[in-house]
Amino acid sequence: MNFLSSIVEKSASLTSMPAIVEKATSLVSIPVIVEKTSKVIPLPLQIKGIHLFLKAKNKVWKSKSVPVFIESPIPDVSTLAIEDIDVSNPFLFKQNMWESYFKRLRDECPVHYQKNSPFGPFWSVTRYKDIVFVDRRHDLFSAEPIIVIGDRPEGMAIETFIAMDPPKHDIQRKAVQNVVAPKNLLEMEDLIRSRAVDVLDNLPIDEPFDWVEKVSVELTARMLATLFDFPYEHRHKLAYWSDVIAASPETTGGECSADEMFIGAAEMAEYFTRLWREKEAKKEAGEEMGYDLISLLLSNEKTKNMINKPMEFMGNLALLIVGGNDTTRNSMTGGVLALNEFPNEFIKLKNDPSLIPNMVSEIIRWQTPLAYMRRVAKEDVELNGKTIKKGDKVVMWYVSGNRDERSIDQPDQFMIDRKKARNHLSFGFGIHRCMGNRLAEMQLRILWEELLTRFDNIEVLDEPEYVQSNFVKGYTKMMVKLSAKT
Repeated sequence: MNFLSSIVEKSASLTSMPAIVEKATSLVSIPVIVEKTSKVIPLPLQIKGIHLFLKAKNKVWKSKSVPVFIESPIPDVSTLAIEDIDVSNPFLFKQNMWESYFKRLRDECPVHYQKNSPFGPFWSVTRYKDIVFVDRRHDLFSAEPIIVIGDRPEGMAIETFIAMDPPKHDIQRKAVQNVVAPKNLLEMEDLIRSRAVDVLDNLPIDEPFDWVEKVSVELTARMLATLFDFPYEHRHKLAYWSDVIAASPETTGGECSADEMFIGAAEMAEYFTRLWREKEAKKEAGEEMGYDLISLLLSNEKTKNMINKPMEFMGNLALLIVGGNDTTRNSMTGGVLALNEFPNEFIKLKNDPSLIPNMVSEIIRWQTPLAYMRRVAKEDVELNGKTIKKGDKVVMWYVSGNRDERSIDQPDQFMIDRKKARNHLSFGFGIHRCMGNRLAEMQLRILWEELLTRFDNIEVLDEPEYVQSNFVKGYTKMMVKLSAKT
């Protein structure tokens, strides 16, 4: 019996000994156990063992409370004192009440301290120029250990390069960035287009259907399968894992239970361990490696043994899955919604399809699919008249900066011919700027090129349904009806 299994078995029998469980827990560092046993115990089994251990432990000694979010109507922001505004509320986006909240912070308190949130105290930075300052100054603001407001779920202390500082960040990012090098993007374009054509040609005409399910999720899952060279027939697992990863109550106020998270993580570990070992065997046999993300990690001297560091292995796969999913997927839906809310822009687009590339940037700004990134102050910093203390959490609200009237002309308007449309915040700035930004733009460009050749109109039939999250600004459902081009 291995050490972790022994802990699980013994913990399960403890029903009235919280002091013993507390002492045992304090002696056990789950990430250390996972790494030390990774060579002899398969990662999926380790994750299942951690799950069982935590369930047993929490029966007698709940070491960490998990916030419970019960939805109620979001009040009008004008009824709140400025210090009571809490933009970490996961229902702010779900109820589509976010714009007035962030406008008030931008106007009255652009560097705002919330001391009583369910995720602990944090600063909100809401103006464009202040966000750029924080994002670029990695010497003052650390990305470690996580880039969301809340903490990592217990037992899931994964590590990702987006939540690392130099030099470790630079090493791991460099290992995979070639997947979106210009040469590879050019080679992927035909495949992306063929898959977009296949999806669009099978959509119903003049009948209601869910755009999120039939188009956004489907196209994104196909792209993720390409990036990872993942079994194509199982591609929807990638989209599901992305949803699970980004939806824990502790981190983003989402709806994912601990059981669902651990079951999903174990399944993800099983698939990717097998995929890694298959490609590792190809490499050892002297076969040519591809340009998918797993092959690139294996081909780099600094990351070729990442599988032996399971928290990094799982963390970076999770990052690449979420990064490849949420930005593109929710912008695919957001663009359709924007053109319905601003119908004259749709007329302008149909009259001049050459505006598509510029429109893509405007969609990504207007949608801002990931609402923020979090940092931690490395030292005391003065920002816009406020003193941020060393160790304080600082949240850069991209979704607010992209609507800042001080830096963007008529920011609440969707304008497909906006000048300098690429000067938005959605991809971040500095060393952590989104690695896949060109790929996301290409996918959206191809989608709209193919949409315009087929359909005269895409009518949104009902108010969309939104994700419960303070991080993912996305959609769960949007019913539409297509009109064929005559």
